Amino acid sequence: MAFESAIEWTESTWNPVTGCTKISPGCKHCYAETFAERWRGIPGHPYEQGFDLKLWPRRLEMPLTWKEPRTIFVNSMSDLFHEDVSDWFLDRVFNVMEHASWHTFQLLTKRTERFAHWSQKRFHRGATSINGKKRWPRNVWAGTSVESQDYVDRIDHLLKVPADIRFLSVEPLLGRVKIKVALLRRIQWVIVGGESGPHARPMNADWARDIRDQCVAAKVPFFFKQWGVYNSRGERRSKKAAGRVLDGRTWDEMPVLQKA
Repeated sequence: MAFESAIEWTESTWNPVTGCTKISPGCKHCYAETFAERWRGIPGHPYEQGFDLKLWPRRLEMPLTWKEPRTIFVNSMSDLFHEDVSDWFLDRVFNVMEHASWHTFQLLTKRTERFAHWSQKRFHRGATSINGKKRWPRNVWAGTSVESQDYVDRIDHLLKVPADIRFLSVEPLLGRVKIKVALLRRIQWVIVGGESGPHARPMNADWARDIRDQCVAAKVPFFFKQWGVYNSRGERRSKKAAGRVLDGRTWDEMPVLQKA
C-alpha cells in the first residue's frame, strides 16, 4: 500500500508494517491508531486488524515499481523498529531501499536504541564495505521523534546510526526542548509541529521559537510543519486555520546531502 502523502515534509508513504504500541507521551493521541481502529473488524479491509502490528511482505517490493524518484516516508502507520518486527524483515526492507536508489527514504522511529544496535552490526559510513559491513545507503535518512526534554536521549542513540542524513521530528512538541549544541550540529534536519485531533494538547509558541533559534544558531535546516489545532496565541482552531506560519514566515528548510 502506498499513497501520495499530505504530510508536508514528504511526498509518499510506504507501509510494509502497520500497527504499533505506545511507548511515550507523544503516542497518546496517535493519528495512525485513530485511523486504523476505525476499520477494525471489517473483513478484507487493510486495517481489519485495527492497529495490531502486522507485517506485509507483499508490499516490500512496491517502491521498485515506482519509476519516478520520490521522497518516501517509511511506515507512517507503524514503527519499523518495533520489537515485534524481526531482524530478518528489517533486512528485507533495507534491501529494497538500497535497490530503489533513485528514491529517498525517510525512517522515523522512537525506538532508537534498537535502531542503533541493528544498524551498527550491518553498516558503516565509509566508502566501501569493511569487515562484512556495507556502506549505509545514501538515499536512506534516519530520524527519531523527540516530543519533550525527557526523550532527548534518543538523539544519543540516533547519532550511532551511520546515516548521512539524521533528523529529528519534534512533534507533537509537548514541552521546551534544549539540545546540546555539540549534538545538534551532528543533526542534518529538525522538524517541529503541534498536535492535531480532537484531544490535542496545545503547543506553546515559545517552545517552537526556541528550537528554531537553536537550529538557526547551529546552522541546521529547520522545518515548521504545523501549529496543530491551537494557533500561535493558544486559541483552538482548525488545523488549516491555525496554519504553519511562525513569526511571519513559513520554514521549509530541507537537508542537503553532500556529494560522495
